[in-house]
This record gives sequence, C-alpha cells and structure tokens, in this order.
Amino acid sequence: MLWNFGWSSGWQLGLGTVFGLVLQRVGAADPNKIIGMLRLTDLHLMKTILAGVGISSALLFAGLWAGVIDAGHLSIKSMSWAVVVGGLLLGFGWALGGFCPGTGVAAAGSGRIDAVFFILGGLVGAGLYMVMFNSFADSYLLEPLLGGKVTLVVTGKSTALINAEWSAIVAITVAFLFFLIARLIPVGLRKLR
Repeated sequence: MLWNFGWSSGWQLGLGTVFGLVLQRVGAADPNKIIGMLRLTDLHLMKTILAGVGISSALLFAGLWAGVIDAGHLSIKSMSWAVVVGGLLLGFGWALGGFCPGTGVAAAGSGRIDAVFFILGGLVGAGLYMVMFNSFADSYLLEPLLGGKVTLVVTGKSTALINAEWSAIVAITVAFLFFLIARLIPVGLRKLR
C-alpha cells in the first residue's frame, strides 16, 4: 500500500514539514538570500545557520554527556577524497543555483519552478554517480583520509581526536563559539559596487 506510514514515518513527515517551514521562515528557500550570503552582502542566513548549528550541537553533546542520547544511534561518515570532491561540487551547485538539496525542496514546495529544475539536476547527478560508481570504486578517491571516521567525541568505532572525558566539553565549547560568532558578525560584510 502506498500510504502505509508507521509511527516513525509520521514523525519524519512531521519533522520534515516543520523543517521546511523553518527554512521558508528564515529565508533559506530564497536563492537571493543564499547568494547574498555567499557574496557576503547579506549574512542574516549565515548567522541563522551558525546559531542553529551551535545550539543543536550543544544540545546533542550535552545529551551524549548526560547519557540521555545513545552514541550508537549516530552515524559518522568516513572522510575521503570523494567527500572532498563531492563537497566542492555541492558548494559550486549551491552558489550557481542558489539552493542546496534541503532548501531546494522547500522552495519547490512553495512553487518555485527553478527549484524543481534544481532538484531534477540533483537527481540526474545522483543517477550519474550510481552509473559511474564501479569505475572509481577501487581508486584512491574512496581511500580514507585522516584515519577515516574522525570526530571530537568517542562514538564507538570512530577515531576521537581527544579522550572521552574531555570530548563533550570541547564539543560544547565549539558549539558555544559557533553561537557566539553568529551573534557577533554583522548582517553584511561588504557592499556590491
């Protein structure tokens, strides 16, 4: 049955809807806001992102430290050259299109046709990746960098940069710094000529 949602799927649909509404509210689904952030002329969105990362990271690591959140539920992706190349491609596409995958879906939901084409382009790119994967699966691109799974906190099989006792303190401090930077940077750094 097509609409056979379970309890978990209902939560995911609800949280995804709330996330999309928040993206709309803060202007992240507006390509002009994103391009303004990348040009350093309108940093409202950057401030929002930094504050969100800081607050959510602090809550996550405090929850890990307190034992409320089980670290076994976190999935850490291995670092490789493929991740670096993929990140560069994502950044280029973000700057060119004015959307990232999440903001593209939110913008398409609000009726933006350019966002629909952005999503279609992303799906074509993912399809090409799947078709070409075997041609570079054994190459250096997928070799682990920096030990593979590097984190600030000990989460099972990952390689921690520091010991477990100090990991939550360092992570919460970094999260606080993100929030502080978000509060201190101005709304714009430069004006367009």
